[in-house]
Amino acid sequence: MAFDSLAKAATPLLEVSNLSVAFGKHTAVDAVNFYLAAGEVVVILGANGAGKSTLLKSLGGMVQPHPGAQVSVQGNGITGVPAHLVVEAGVALVPEGRGIFGELSVRENLLLGGFAKRAREELEQNLGQVFSLFPRLQERQAQIARTMSGGEQQMVAIGRALMSKPKVLMLDEPSLGLSPILSKEVFRAIARVAQSGVGVLLVEQNARLSLAIADRGYVMENGRMSAGQPAAAMLQDSGLQRSYLGGTKQSQETVPGISQPKASTPLATAAPRGQAADDAVAAARRVVADIPLARWVAEATQRAQVPSGHAMAERGPHPAPRVATTDSQTLDTVCQSIEAISQRARVGTSLDTGRAEPHASVAAAPRVEVWRRAEVEVYKRNSTGQMVKE
Repeated sequence: MAFDSLAKAATPLLEVSNLSVAFGKHTAVDAVNFYLAAGEVVVILGANGAGKSTLLKSLGGMVQPHPGAQVSVQGNGITGVPAHLVVEAGVALVPEGRGIFGELSVRENLLLGGFAKRAREELEQNLGQVFSLFPRLQERQAQIARTMSGGEQQMVAIGRALMSKPKVLMLDEPSLGLSPILSKEVFRAIARVAQSGVGVLLVEQNARLSLAIADRGYVMENGRMSAGQPAAAMLQDSGLQRSYLGGTKQSQETVPGISQPKASTPLATAAPRGQAADDAVAAARRVVADIPLARWVAEATQRAQVPSGHAMAERGPHPAPRVATTDSQTLDTVCQSIEAISQRARVGTSLDTGRAEPHASVAAAPRVEVWRRAEVEVYKRNSTGQMVKE
């Protein structure tokens, strides 16, 4: 049983049925059906080219749907209505790429959003609500929009749409190009907009962040839309996790295309291969995991001062702690491996084959250019007509 039939309101705020859009022979949106309730956040997920942006443009009056489509806002049909009349009906679209006027100030961009007849009488009130939602815009009313950061420009775009006092707010990729911190700030603002009773239709690639604030979600593939599901259920759906959420913690290792971080390998593994070397590496791993770094440093410092093979002498008023005999033997193995690596690096040989690598040889000393300050000599003509230096 589809979730839509269980949760559908008696009179949805926005209702879409049998909506199709084609460009020539290519069908971008194929018989889409969904609804949006007041105060609800609905997210549409899908890969690039699935038809999500075309769907929003069709709802916003920018693209004409095929005959037979039905789009209504609170029961009033807006199918095929021009874009400016869609705004008057209470539907506002924040397009991908923001589309703000870069040469105008923040305040001028916002006031342009309040040009709709339905919002003119409450212009200052709507402006105050936008500033309450985005205090940063109030601080920067006079700033030229193009000089703002990407996140601030996105706030301007959302604020401009809210100035039309919409019933339905549609956003196309609001987090595109934003840092994680700014993305979270924008999504918190979107959640606050929905709390005010505005229905929010969200197209977003950041599936995890969008589902975190959404009530329901749909998935579009090749122009077709799946039945709606609760956002919480979509977060737990293993198929959606593999497709849009990066896979589950349990399945990440088996999901194709996800590279796993490699375990760190001790330097001792670069020693010559053989059973003895493998045993030494295994012993080194066990010992290194149990010995504090400070003890390794103290041991290495003393070994640098005492010739190899001599007993370690404890010096000074604060002698360094000794490492057990087994630990010392393991440290010998590690140090020998490090020394072998260093020698091979100095002569430019491969660790695997031992042959010389021309590109690994020591680089020539860098060229140093010394620039001297230019001197200017000034000459003038004396009383006898000769040029003399001042």
